[in-house]
Amino acid sequence: MTTRREFSKLLMGGALAATLGPRHGWANLVGELSQDPQPKGRKTSRNEKSPAELITPETRRVIDKGLAYLDSRQIKAAGRNRGAFGTTGYAAGVATCGLAGLAFMCGGHTPGQGRYGKNVDLCVEFLLNNVADSGYISRQDNLVHENMYGHGFAMLFLSQAYGMTRKAEIGEKLRKAVELTCKTQNDQGGWRYQPVKSDADLSITVCQIMGLRGSRDSGIDVPDKVREKCIDYVKKSQNPDGSFRYTLQGGHTTFAMTAAGVTSLYSAGIYEGEQVENALKQLKNSGFAGMGGHYFYSHYYAVQAMWHAGGEYWNDWYPRIREELNKNQAGDGSWPNSEAGPEFGAAMACIILQIPLNLVPVFSP
Repeated sequence: MTTRREFSKLLMGGALAATLGPRHGWANLVGELSQDPQPKGRKTSRNEKSPAELITPETRRVIDKGLAYLDSRQIKAAGRNRGAFGTTGYAAGVATCGLAGLAFMCGGHTPGQGRYGKNVDLCVEFLLNNVADSGYISRQDNLVHENMYGHGFAMLFLSQAYGMTRKAEIGEKLRKAVELTCKTQNDQGGWRYQPVKSDADLSITVCQIMGLRGSRDSGIDVPDKVREKCIDYVKKSQNPDGSFRYTLQGGHTTFAMTAAGVTSLYSAGIYEGEQVENALKQLKNSGFAGMGGHYFYSHYYAVQAMWHAGGEYWNDWYPRIREELNKNQAGDGSWPNSEAGPEFGAAMACIILQIPLNLVPVFSP
């Protein structure tokens, strides 16, 4: 279960943002968090930089522009798209909505609180309106071709919203979503693109693990058997050199898969050991491939992995991704070459840049 301290800390961040606004509230917010004890299970070093040092004035401006861009893209008028971030393509889907909601939360904006508290409310509204009776979170009008990626990201966001508000409607639909995920876990312990038992891949599986972990933390029952099977699936997906492969049968080994794999181990409470260390070394040696491919998806998981690892891993990694994202932001606040549209890229980038604040419980150890 998520501790009361973690959720009250997140609400405190929202209160600061509501009172002071991003430009004037940043210094107070990072100052408060710099005094906060490190999460349990997270390694640090004596020279590890504080949030106030990592989130530079330039980075604050970049984050502000990114969140303002997401605000400008969210549909606020009544109708089936209310709360979504577009009317076609990925922007109109539940994955982008869930990630954008998490991006707002990472800055301390919580349901009904903070400059972007209303945006968070709209994300909740849109996602709840698109939970099927089966529990599958996807566009109910079939306007967008959805899959279990979207379901996992949406479940993750709703788990945090439920933990903060305890609203019955969120809890009811989140339970259905969790039940759907549990029912569709295959015999190996993983998931695939559609909400049915079939084969599995690590990429989809990690999305479900994060959503289940967030739901369990917020008080939703997740059977131990489901958790044990998915941990076993992730462990079996790792190669001897520490990298992770796409499926148990084989498939490509990528930076994205290794980042997702080690993050899932951390999410399962496995903080150290040969498996974790080998994976971290693989990530560190992989370097940065530039803006392209599955860039945002990869770095979304990589920054979480390095944040959990702490110490020199974190000291080295965050400034590098920070500088890349600062440099590549477009004038309107989005980022180019996103694999799933500019709204998706902006949401991912803002999550990545705000990780040092440690405000969203599911991203903490």
